[in-house]
This record gives sequence, C-alpha cells and structure tokens, in this order.
Amino acid sequence: MKFNFNGEDASQIFVGAFALAVPISFSEEAWRLGETLPLFNLLMLFILSVIFLGLYTYQSVFQHNIRSRKIVFISRIVIAYLMTALVVALVLFCLDKLPFLVEPLISLKRVIVITMPASMGAIVVDSFDKE
Repeated sequence: MKFNFNGEDASQIFVGAFALAVPISFSEEAWRLGETLPLFNLLMLFILSVIFLGLYTYQSVFQHNIRSRKIVFISRIVIAYLMTALVVALVLFCLDKLPFLVEPLISLKRVIVITMPASMGAIVVDSFDKE
C-alpha cells in the first residue's frame, strides 16, 4: 500500500479549492451564515462535506478500488478537506473576514461554511489526474 500524494496533487487541490473559495468568500451571505448558523447545522455541513468528498473520491479518484488502500483513501479525504480549509481561511483573512483573534468561533464557522463547496472543487480538480 503506497501513499501516492505529491506536489502536483497538492497544487490541484489548492487550485480547485481556490476556484470555488474565492467567489463564495466574497459573499456577505456566507459571512452571515458563519455568524448565525447553529453548531448542529455546521456539524451537518461538515459531515456532508466529508461524505461527498468520500463518495466522489471513491467513484472518481480511486474508481471503486479501495479494498487494499483504505488508509490512503481516508488520508486523501482528510488532506483534501484540510488543504481546502486552509485556502478558505487564507482568502477570508485577505478579505479581513477572519476575525480569528477576536471571534475565533465565527472564524471557524465561516471556514466550515465556505469549505463545503470549495472542497468539492478541490477534489474534482484533483481527480483530473487519476490515482
């Protein structure tokens, strides 16, 4: 079982995440959702993100073949989500919409809200180069 993740994979995830994070991060609606959405709903958004990342990765990147690569499969999903969250946080920081020191909970909530769609962009671009 070989974990095959390289700079090309990382750059594809960053570009895919950035492509969707930028337009959504400029949306005041996304900022407000990050302020008002209850924690339970945020948890559901996070779970949906991971489920859809898993489904798409299973179908497209791994082409139904994870039997001997379960750890690699799970690692790919975790890495894609975390890298996407980093891109979203960076974009929000640049827009001065990530008040991490003043309101860390709102910052985290905004990152989760925007990471959901951005993570799908990340994994789609990553799948252009099959595992």
